[in-house]
Amino acid sequence: MASTTIKINWSTAEGKPSNISSPPEHKCSQPHATHFKFQKFKSLAHKSKVLSDKTVFFHFEEALLKSSASLFPYFMLVAFEAGGLSRAMVLFLLSPLVVLVGGELGLNIMVFLCFFGIRKDRMRVGTAVLPKFFLEDVGNEGLDVVMRCGKKVGVSEFPRVMVEGVLKDYVGVDVVVARELKVVGGYFVGLMEEKKTNCLDPNVVVLEEVVKEDSEAIGIIGCQDSFLQHEQLFSRCKEEIYMVTEAEKQNWKTLAREKYPKPLIFHDGRLAFFPTPLATLAMFMYFPLGIFICIIRFLTGMFLPHSIACPILAFTGAINTISKPKSLISPTTGSQKQRGRLYVCNHRTLLDPLYVQLAIDKPLSAVTYSLSKVNEKIAPMKTIRLTRDRERDGKTMEKLLQQGDLVVCPEGTTCREPYLLRFSPLFAELTDDIVPVAIDVNVNMFYGTCASGFKSLDPVFHLMNPQPVYTLQLLHKLPEPETCKIGGKSRFEVANHVQNEIGKTLGFECTSLTRKDKYMVLAGNDGSLKSSR
Repeated sequence: MASTTIKINWSTAEGKPSNISSPPEHKCSQPHATHFKFQKFKSLAHKSKVLSDKTVFFHFEEALLKSSASLFPYFMLVAFEAGGLSRAMVLFLLSPLVVLVGGELGLNIMVFLCFFGIRKDRMRVGTAVLPKFFLEDVGNEGLDVVMRCGKKVGVSEFPRVMVEGVLKDYVGVDVVVARELKVVGGYFVGLMEEKKTNCLDPNVVVLEEVVKEDSEAIGIIGCQDSFLQHEQLFSRCKEEIYMVTEAEKQNWKTLAREKYPKPLIFHDGRLAFFPTPLATLAMFMYFPLGIFICIIRFLTGMFLPHSIACPILAFTGAINTISKPKSLISPTTGSQKQRGRLYVCNHRTLLDPLYVQLAIDKPLSAVTYSLSKVNEKIAPMKTIRLTRDRERDGKTMEKLLQQGDLVVCPEGTTCREPYLLRFSPLFAELTDDIVPVAIDVNVNMFYGTCASGFKSLDPVFHLMNPQPVYTLQLLHKLPEPETCKIGGKSRFEVANHVQNEIGKTLGFECTSLTRKDKYMVLAGNDGSLKSSR
């Protein structure tokens, strides 16, 4: 087995004599000179049975991420989602300078451009946006080894605020070793704390409390330079340091969703693509055209009849796929003939009711739990805002059903991933004439939903996509034995049945999570109207 040995003199740090002493309770016992053997990463595959007893020290970017050669896309996500379009443009224009200077200076430039002037208490990109993109960039082989180990120590060149969310929530690390950002008056100033290579480093102090001195440890790095930058930590690995080469990572498989250590159900942000330099350039070049296309699509949907609007929307790239059973064409009979039909759908974007109206080709009313005043005024259909008062909302929906057909999204909020949130059972008490509607949406540039941004822009971003795809499947009317009034089912049983039917149709997983759970994860509030914009 090929290996490389280097010799580290622990009496110096960064080329200067080290005269820093440690507190008695956190002494670092280091040999004056130690030999480390750097082994190939693939040799770890033969040690799967003993890894559970070991502590792993791994360099996050080099040991897990397939695109570790460039950190630019992740900083672009921070710039765009936390700072807006103008900050993202500045970062993109200065990216050649970042590449030219490279190294520590290039990293400091990106940190300054992305974080300067951002409020610390509103910085949720690290927990709400970045985990999705990090997980999509993780190599299956690298994560498999790390997850088989016992205690985990993740080392990163990213600021802590960017990586702590994914490392602790999804990888389950015990200690995150990363640099802190300086804060003045509650705002980031765009500067990182200096690197520390001694036992007074707060990261090392925490490490002493988690990892015992006598524990067996291994290290996973990408090159010897990353070892030298963090020799204080990797010195605990007792000569077992494994190197991941770029050639190996090229053969790694992307981590499949079902292998995520924790399901990724909620995430926020506008960008639906990984913003590499070329992809970011394409976005900026497309942006003016996207605004023009958005206006065309909006005016077409607002003022033209469906028979004319559909071909025009298709010409602009908006793809709509609609399927429905023939039984829906027949009118309702008996005691229900004077009442409207209730269409119950899962919630993907604010435009869901409009597409249901397009699918059945007749006027509909819609109820929603939260809607910006701007969107409420420009909506091309009757839209009523619910109050979350059960009795009042029930009377409102009953009145609307007396006037005609009604569409409702009982999840109460949108969900981007292939999951269904818990259905509110209120709709099940109102009528037995219920038609489930399964909706799926695919976008290739911008997400048309948000939890912490300006909700009034949600339809704008969706309509700006080069090729948004809306898929609607109207299912068979709910059988009478599965209803409340005729079948004798409880409202909860009916709601769960409808959720399961939609989930099976779409291949989505049903959950018991609610709107409140989503907003607590993504925005740090309960999603009430006073918190939305």
